[in-house]
Order: sequence, then C-alpha cells, then structure tokens
Amino acid sequence: MRDMKIVVGITGGSCAIYGVGILKVLKDLNIETHLTVSTMGEYVVEHECGMKLDELKELADFYYDKKDLAAVISSGSFRTDGMIIAPCSMKTLGAVANGISDNLVTRAADVTIKEGRKLVLMTRETPLSVIHLENMLKLAKIGVTILPASPGFYNHPEGLGDIVKTMVGRALDQLGIHEEIYKRWS
Repeated sequence: MRDMKIVVGITGGSCAIYGVGILKVLKDLNIETHLTVSTMGEYVVEHECGMKLDELKELADFYYDKKDLAAVISSGSFRTDGMIIAPCSMKTLGAVANGISDNLVTRAADVTIKEGRKLVLMTRETPLSVIHLENMLKLAKIGVTILPASPGFYNHPEGLGDIVKTMVGRALDQLGIHEEIYKRWS
C-alpha cells in the first residue's frame, strides 16, 4: 500500500480524535500522507487531544501550512488516491460545496473533486440546518462521501478507543483501504 498517497485535512468541529486516528492508522499501514490543518482544526486538536501542531505533524509524511496555496496538494497534476477531511466543519463543508478555496484544506478538496478522486468528509455538527443538509446533498450528488462522525454501537465498544477505531475504519473503507482495525458486523 506504500504506493498510495492520501491527503488528510483537519478542520474545526469536535471529533479531532478521528483525524488523529486516521493519521496513526495510515502511518502504521505505511501509506503516504499529506496533511493540512485549518486554524480551528489546530485549536480543536490541542483542546480535545492535548496535541500541539508539531506533534500532529509527526504523524504525517508531509505537512503544508493552511495558507500555502502553492503547495503540491493544491494542484491536480500532483497525483493522490483521495482525500479525507476529519473532522469537517460546516464552514469547510460550505466552502467545498460552493467552490470557495480560501485555504489549503478547501483548495485541496476542490482539486480532489475536479480530478474525479475520492473525497470523504467526516462531518461534525448537530443538529443540522437546512443549509448544512443542502450543502451535503450538493456534494453527495457529485460523488463526495458524506460520513457523519456518528458511531454505531452494534459492535459493543468497550471504550472510546473502540469507537474511534470503528469510525476510522469506516472512513478508510471509503478510500479503498480495507484494514480490519474494527469489529465488523457479522
């Protein structure tokens, strides 16, 4: 799987633990990762996970500043196997749905869409407004996967770690990475 390249975006919105978990699993699988983090994403990772940006960067093969719109992941000619934004704030969702590339996270997502690559948005908000739902529908109609950060409990998780593994596994399944990191329905 080392030939794979996945772009990971982390934005504001609770559940930064999923973005961190995705980076850890991809690192364990030796899959090349390209990370960018929004301003609020950096804040939420520190607030919820107790990780500074430098610690988060160590989980990725490559890190790009959110303001660097000339980074390789901002170009369609840089081949990747897809992108996941976890968590994906409603601000980011709205920007992606409307083609607003105001930071590297949204630009990389825009490139992923225009190049016909797989984009997974692990959305995080509750309750959802009509605006949120319309933005999700708009993106789903063009093939973007909307994966709400809503874990199931059918597998009887024994703790937070099991919940994170399930959501990380479900997200990676969408990118064609089918590792048995969580208990599947049987």
